[in-house]
Amino acid sequence: MNLRDKLRGLLVRVYARRVEGRLDHAQVPKHIGVIMDGNRRWAKAAGSTTAQGHRAGADKIEEFLGWCTETDVKVVTLWLFSTDNFDRPQEELVPLFGIIEDVVRSLVADGRWRVHHVGAIDLLPGQMQTTLKEAEAATVDIDGILVNVAIGYGGRQEIADAVRSMVQDAQEKGTSMEELAENVSVDLIGSHLYTGDQPDPDLVIRTSGEQRLSGFMLWQTAHSEYYFCDVFWPAFRKVDFLRALRDYAVRHRRYGG
Repeated sequence: MNLRDKLRGLLVRVYARRVEGRLDHAQVPKHIGVIMDGNRRWAKAAGSTTAQGHRAGADKIEEFLGWCTETDVKVVTLWLFSTDNFDRPQEELVPLFGIIEDVVRSLVADGRWRVHHVGAIDLLPGQMQTTLKEAEAATVDIDGILVNVAIGYGGRQEIADAVRSMVQDAQEKGTSMEELAENVSVDLIGSHLYTGDQPDPDLVIRTSGEQRLSGFMLWQTAHSEYYFCDVFWPAFRKVDFLRALRDYAVRHRRYGG
């Protein structure tokens, strides 16, 4: 690292401490959703392989969760793999699945996080299904940040699964379809989502410069604030995170108003 890079790094750290010192923890979002975008483009720019890009993105996760712990965030949803990603070539999917499983195991081994899977688990490989179920069981009593790992997740798929769950639940209780139709409500559908007993995200962060949700938590983000960051996910820094929190804190949330 040359002198110029060292100086730039020092200035960034000083600036980050300044932003953090002025942060009002009372205004920190309690639930943050993260669309971790840009692993492949980061790898291409760095002259690395796609797998190395995904690995670099995976290595960023626990660092990010540490920042969340320092700022009193209670729930984090990490979008690791979408339903659209199943269309990628097998030579990319196989190592990616291995990297994702390593991420989940690492979160469990850390001992600070309560891991919860959100997504269509039946679409995932059998070994990953087992890993996710074991992770949830192993961390169920941990009193730390609730980390939703969105794997095999799509917003439309979630709503379809919620409606299916609602109908199946009614059938099991002997409720007729007519009765169900009369009692359908926003709250009823919401209770059957993957995150049914959780608060909706206050803030959604998307890295890489793309300014769209791509189907992320379509139902839950109706009143969320969005923060789009130009940095690729593997290069996301604490100062970028703090800027997102600062930006959120000065907004006036109108909840649709």
